[in-house]
Amino acid sequence: MADNSIEVKDLVKKFGSFTAVDRISFTVAKGEVFGFLGPNGAGKTTTIRMLCGLLDPSGGAGTVGGFDIKRQSEEIKKHIGYMSQKFSLYEDLTVAENIDFYQGIYQTKKAERRAKKESIIRKAELAGREKVLTANLAGSVKQHLALGCALVHDPQIVFLDEPTAGVDPLARRKFWSVIKELAGGGVTFLVTTHYLDEAERCGRVALIDGGRIIACDTPDNLKTATGTSSLENVFVSLVAAEKKP
Repeated sequence: MADNSIEVKDLVKKFGSFTAVDRISFTVAKGEVFGFLGPNGAGKTTTIRMLCGLLDPSGGAGTVGGFDIKRQSEEIKKHIGYMSQKFSLYEDLTVAENIDFYQGIYQTKKAERRAKKESIIRKAELAGREKVLTANLAGSVKQHLALGCALVHDPQIVFLDEPTAGVDPLARRKFWSVIKELAGGGVTFLVTTHYLDEAERCGRVALIDGGRIIACDTPDNLKTATGTSSLENVFVSLVAAEKKP
């Protein structure tokens, strides 16, 4: 268990009589890129919000970085990176001002801020555009900047909720090259995505439908187990099997 960055056991979230997350269990190892796949409304974002300490669970248990999601949510927030599916920076601030803001929020070491800022700007290919309002950037550039700000405090666990939605294929490949590089250095990622080519890049994937995890394994193992050639067919096959009487 010590090698796991995330541990979830029978996690539940209810909104009134509606059960959004229904007794799910899984673990994510340190340095793993873990995919979370399912249709809209399946429970992916609700799960992430509970793990990030943004939403109280209705039942079950979980830890992130060794911190309990029920009792230590504020500690969790200090040690993770989080990027939502919607652009999460401030569009009325410039590129540089957004980076400065997040460095202040995460209380990064002042002696390291300049170098970190330059690194984010370089990786987002924004050199010379530091004073440009973020609202005026292209969508793919905004997402790279948002990723840089989510990583500004060097978190060891990062949650990415559909980070490349609406981003062109070339920008998505660049985005995933950053993820793979950081994972190689021991950073853990939990990623939701609707792009199946991205899911294939994950070490393991959990398939969630109706708030329940219906399978969790490597993409290749899932395809072999269901006798199919794509994750889309895996999902269709497993959902159909779940609905059989």
